[in-house]
Amino acid sequence: MGRDAIAGRLKRLAMEPPIRLLVRAVVKRLPARASTRALWDVSDRPAYLLGLWHAARRAAREGIGAIAAIEFGVAGGNGLVALEREAEAVERESGVSIRVYGFDNGAAGLPAFIGDHRDHPDKWRPGDFPMDEDRLRERLGPRTTLVIGDVAETVPTFYDDPEVPPVGFIAFDLDLYSSTRQALQILSLPGRRTLDHVPLYFDDVEHSISHRFAGELLAIDEFNENHEDVKIDRWRGVESDRPFPEASYLRKMYMAHDLRAIAARSLDRGPLERRLEAVQVPRPPR
Repeated sequence: MGRDAIAGRLKRLAMEPPIRLLVRAVVKRLPARASTRALWDVSDRPAYLLGLWHAARRAAREGIGAIAAIEFGVAGGNGLVALEREAEAVERESGVSIRVYGFDNGAAGLPAFIGDHRDHPDKWRPGDFPMDEDRLRERLGPRTTLVIGDVAETVPTFYDDPEVPPVGFIAFDLDLYSSTRQALQILSLPGRRTLDHVPLYFDDVEHSISHRFAGELLAIDEFNENHEDVKIDRWRGVESDRPFPEASYLRKMYMAHDLRAIAARSLDRGPLERRLEAVQVPRPPR
């Protein structure tokens, strides 16, 4: 048996319960690389780390040297601080530079609601989750930019800054249908700069009150209905070959696919091959 086969078997064994719990405990104690932590869900925000790592790998394969990572809905800032920290780790391992952007309404908290069921007035109210901007800025490093204001006004001008690299990962935590609908414009604006496949995380799609007629789920459905070039779907296969495929955050991972950009692709390589594997046939007893 070759080294690759042995390594594959050991990896599969490590992912089996209850061994996987022991392995993750060891990974938590070690100075593990970002790719290892992304596999074993060792992060304050495992969805952010997984999305960043996937985006950076894709950018590296396509020769893209820098990407943007965005959090919509910063509030107290713990998520944005985690995104910044994981961006540094992924950048260090992948070699792809990552700039971080946090969009929020600031001290005003959640904006005025749309006026019906779609903004889930059964769960939130205007003014929820106000930001202490000065305190948060003290916690952030130079790679992160805060964008304060209503996303209906701040998102349409995002790509006006020529220094903004292609968007590689976005986390949505705006709570409201109306705000999420506005934020999703970032994937469809004229002159947009994104990867062909952008990992997305939606924080509010798994509550007991969540349904497709309000909130983030409605915003996603309407985006798909109104845009032909870009479509949002569940991140297919994201749970495959993972030690903890049942992790709840995986059900909140989506992918934005730029169909026009994909259609323009032409792979510059030879044909793929599927070869027959040698099968050891046992000899009959003499």
